[in-house]
Amino acid sequence: MRIKKTAGLKRHRLSLACAVMTVLLLAACSPADEQAARNADPCESAGQTEVDGATCVAHGSPVELCFICDADLRDKGRLWCGEHDRYEDRCWLCHPELEEEDRLWCGEHSLYEDECFLCHPELLEEPSEADTSEAVGSGLMCNEHGVPEQECGICHPELLTSNPSGPNLKVRLSSSESAAKAGVVVETPGIQSMADGVSCLAEFAFNQNKLMRITSLARGVVKSVDVDLGSRVRKGDLLATVSSATIGEAQGAYLRAMAERDLREAALERQRSLLAEQIASEEDYQEAAAAHHVSMSDVRQAHQWLVTLAFDELQIQALASQRSTPGVLELRAPFDGEVVARSAVQGAVVEEADVLFTLTDTSVLWATVNIPESQVSRVSVGQSVELTVESLPGRSFTGTLTWISPQVDDRTRMVQGRVEVPNAGGHLKSQMFARARIATEHADNVVVVPLSAVQNVTGTQVIFVKFLDDLFEARPVTLGVKHDGQVEIIAGLRANEPVVVAGGFALKSQLLASRLGAGCVDD
Repeated sequence: MRIKKTAGLKRHRLSLACAVMTVLLLAACSPADEQAARNADPCESAGQTEVDGATCVAHGSPVELCFICDADLRDKGRLWCGEHDRYEDRCWLCHPELEEEDRLWCGEHSLYEDECFLCHPELLEEPSEADTSEAVGSGLMCNEHGVPEQECGICHPELLTSNPSGPNLKVRLSSSESAAKAGVVVETPGIQSMADGVSCLAEFAFNQNKLMRITSLARGVVKSVDVDLGSRVRKGDLLATVSSATIGEAQGAYLRAMAERDLREAALERQRSLLAEQIASEEDYQEAAAAHHVSMSDVRQAHQWLVTLAFDELQIQALASQRSTPGVLELRAPFDGEVVARSAVQGAVVEEADVLFTLTDTSVLWATVNIPESQVSRVSVGQSVELTVESLPGRSFTGTLTWISPQVDDRTRMVQGRVEVPNAGGHLKSQMFARARIATEHADNVVVVPLSAVQNVTGTQVIFVKFLDDLFEARPVTLGVKHDGQVEIIAGLRANEPVVVAGGFALKSQLLASRLGAGCVDD
């Protein structure tokens, strides 16, 4: 980078003034005074500050001024040639065209003599703002890579983070065929909608509101089994029959109560007729009415016993009309569904409350999602949830979040939620694991690129934009929503710019080549 000429002339004039002052002192003094004058520093008497402290052995200068060893002492914004340990605008090995042959050169510190403050501490002075701004030397070109030095990512990758407001860095490949050989693929980013969300793991389970374990409510023997595991049944379909003494006793009690009720009802009607003809007394009628009331109570008790044993009204009516087999309990489906478990075996003795079948409706499943505690504030009941299953690649299922637990698991620090997922095709199975994404926000018409296009370079998210077949720009970007292998670019990229979507690691390696030992110019 080019040093301002006026600053160089100022320093040169200062050096000439010091020399003139030395000659005048020697001419005006006695021999003894002359020797003292030779040892005196006329610049010090002119108000210049002498720098004291430890000395850098390698460069023979005060440690607190050795900019060669301490990068913090170098001019801000001024490029440094790490290969030759000097400023880029003073590196004749990299930029021989910039050397001024008529200026004295300090080979020890790689500066012109009239600016080397390590050899001439009297040159120390605060540079003006104009000097500093021009000292950056923005006009330097990288001869090796054919781009401005301040934009050469191969020579100066550190500018990516040290000067984020500066120009974007360029990466020049060795030839126009290099990109294709390295597997670099370029595409134009897409414009689409992206939904922000919370990602979590999930596990499917049967809908607990449509799950029933069908049991025998009395001890008995399985007489017949009419369905198998996996059978799909309709409401009211016969599943199995159980022969039981308890069932027979309950049925007999009901039939006896019904017969007694019929007798008592007939007797009551007879007494009512006799009373109307004044043949029977009021007392006889009241006794017949009381007996009828008792018989009705017995019928209700026997009826309730059958209901407790899982008889429905149709079965009870069939029993009353003597159209059912005494001592046999018919187990029927309470709703449409699928038999997902069966333990009933013909001829087996079953005890009271033994589960013979498990019936469920698989048209809707529940998915239990585990939401990280830190993300709970972003979710709410009613949000849409997208689920994917590893065993069903390329397919996704959509459900609705219907419940969020009011407590956090003390071990996992997760909050459980329940998602109802339609399963009309029956592809989802209970206890399947899935990845869930709860949609929290939605953005339309955003710039989207594949995740493979983004490279992490020393902590900065970078994408490479193609300029020429052999020239690419490392563009810092701000990322947004990530979903399904895609990522939203909030800032740093326009929709019509060609982006490297594959093979970007090769460009990243080229960008960081100087940190791996390759310098600005190979000798």
